Amino acid sequence: MTSTSPATGTARRSAVGGVTVVVMSRDRREDLLATLPRHEAPVVLVDNGSTDGTVEAVRAALPDVTVLPLAENVGARARTIGAGHAGTEFVAFADDDSWWAPGDLARAVSIMRAHPRLAVLNARVLVGPEERLDPLCPQLAASPLGTPPHLPGPRLLGFIGCAAMVRTGAFLAVGGFDPVVRFPGEEERLSLDLAAASWDIAYVDSVTVHHHPSTRRHDAAARRAAIGRSRVLTAVMRLPVRDVVRTVLAALRAGAPARRGLGRSLPDLPAALRRRRRLPAHVLADLRLLAGDAG
Repeated sequence: MTSTSPATGTARRSAVGGVTVVVMSRDRREDLLATLPRHEAPVVLVDNGSTDGTVEAVRAALPDVTVLPLAENVGARARTIGAGHAGTEFVAFADDDSWWAPGDLARAVSIMRAHPRLAVLNARVLVGPEERLDPLCPQLAASPLGTPPHLPGPRLLGFIGCAAMVRTGAFLAVGGFDPVVRFPGEEERLSLDLAAASWDIAYVDSVTVHHHPSTRRHDAAARRAAIGRSRVLTAVMRLPVRDVVRTVLAALRAGAPARRGLGRSLPDLPAALRRRRRLPAHVLADLRLLAGDAG
């Protein structure tokens, strides 16, 4: 897909109603200038304390984009701030290196409206100029939770953040993305709380998101450490004690990055414990099914 000019992007954005694209970013000015014009709905950019002139550059080049500058990096909580500002029935999340395929924001809105218990639609993700299917997508398509008749695709207990359209009211009602986990791995706690509130998440491969990974992404080991940290904190906030212990032991066995993540979770443990609450039995049963654990 070729980039549109800001003027073209503005005209196209007016064509899709009921949804706002919320983008969070930090220090990726050039990526944003390339991807923001591609979105076909109003855009809210929440800037996580960039120091590279992102806010000024986007405001100058793309005056139709609403820019919310934050004084510090709050991680995925920025998406919650953007969703609260959006004022639309739905919010489509995108990263600074991703965008929704032409026509697919409108398609996703129609699907969400046709399925009133669907809180999150997870789109198919095509990676890079060669449009490779993200390796997570076949796993989502084969979800052990199956495809109930009231959903447009396989039921999930998680999702890919940059490929998600959410029902804004449901998203905000369960607190959005929390300030403890931050980023990455922020989707897990939110997914558990949506399920606990009897909302559904589904994978819909008729809707596509393009993802051209930024050259400024963290290295793989740093990302594994960050995900390990998030996994431990989410377990502390929501899982039974035995599963918290399992999560910690798995991190200790998983190699140096996971052990670093475990160590980095320690300062946030008090905050995680303050937010701890028990999940209902049906959500725990789904987790056991996904883990292949009969016990």
